[in-house]
Amino acid sequence: MQNTNATSSTVKKKAAITDQQVLIAGGGHVGLSFALLLAHHGIKSTLLEKNSYPTISPQDDRTRSHYLDSRNTALSRRTVQIYQEIGLWDELQSHACRIDAVQISEQGSFGRAQLNKADEQVESFGQVMENAWLGRKLLLAAQQESLISIIDNANVIAVEQQPDGVTLSFSYYGEEEHEQQLQASLLVACDGRDSTVRQLLDIGTTTYDYQQTAIVGVVETDKPHNHVAIERFSPAGPLAVLPLTDPKGDGNEEYQQGYRRSVVWVCANGEEQQYLEDDAHFLATLQQAFGERAGSFIKAGRRGAYPLTRVLANRQVKGRCVIMGNAAHTLHPVAGQGFNLCMRDAHVLAKMLSAQVLRGEDIGSPALLTRYEKARQTDQKRVIRFCDAVVHGFTHSNPAIKLARNVALVAFDKLPNIKPLVANYAMGLKS
Repeated sequence: MQNTNATSSTVKKKAAITDQQVLIAGGGHVGLSFALLLAHHGIKSTLLEKNSYPTISPQDDRTRSHYLDSRNTALSRRTVQIYQEIGLWDELQSHACRIDAVQISEQGSFGRAQLNKADEQVESFGQVMENAWLGRKLLLAAQQESLISIIDNANVIAVEQQPDGVTLSFSYYGEEEHEQQLQASLLVACDGRDSTVRQLLDIGTTTYDYQQTAIVGVVETDKPHNHVAIERFSPAGPLAVLPLTDPKGDGNEEYQQGYRRSVVWVCANGEEQQYLEDDAHFLATLQQAFGERAGSFIKAGRRGAYPLTRVLANRQVKGRCVIMGNAAHTLHPVAGQGFNLCMRDAHVLAKMLSAQVLRGEDIGSPALLTRYEKARQTDQKRVIRFCDAVVHGFTHSNPAIKLARNVALVAFDKLPNIKPLVANYAMGLKS
């Protein structure tokens, strides 16, 4: 059941700088990225994923097979820099679309603001990429990395900690009697919002149900996006339309106009079916909410519905185990901060582990991991507060509050020195 395509014959072997190893439970985007960050520092890891990975060839056709059927992620400038550090961005960039400007407004109100890359003197505010493409390139890179071992179809069933290491027990799905064990100096759990490892470690969570559902998909408009992201606030919640690349080639090329856009539409729980089943109704609703800012919405792809709940682990370190990714903090998708926050966590931990190795010390040291947890608190708390403030501030129906937030939008747009500060935080450059 273990993936047999982990190493290509053309891949140059890389020597580990330590015999200490890391176990990573959960092989989604965060788990794969963390494994690649460790490998960049010469640290070996074994990654376990509960699902079955597809077989991927480096020669796979890069054109999209599902033009309007995909979920997407907005990568901050800091996340792009992290992928550049490990030499992966050149592979990712062909399906990434720049965000050159961000328009912010509220439906039926006067408040509006805009961020422009020229004013902030940046190359872009970030890049939007299809999740399927990002996942495929991360998996292929991990499969070709000699310092990463991959085991898919693996069901984690027990975690035991010893003074000098941690033991993880797992079975292959459908083969409960076929239990195996792995030992390492450190276990990092990136296994999602309903993390099995977090539960096995008896780490509780603090949850908040927003009573909202996000409808996520891709649409096509008759007006080119021109690399503009639109954030729109409605009584139901925050909405976003983000630019995407064209179906063939690089959407960053000037001659490619780009008519595909990623949509995040937030509605009250129980209202999602009307937006999932009726394309015409969904497009008409988007048109009413966004007006002519994006042109006419003319096509809609398959959409998914995702109930929105904030889930925060009560602690992110226990002994030799670290909780990371959505297992540590699952946030509201407003402003697209969740994945980027996870990437900053992964980057910091990988650097701390590398420094520990160079000192010749234990990479699973509970004292080191506690320092990591404390080091990440400021950034994490700031992002969580920001997301909740936006969600609650822009859905409150009180007329006085509505007036205040629209005045604040106008002030944000006009007053000097505020935009650069907010832009740098949004880009992940000041964390």
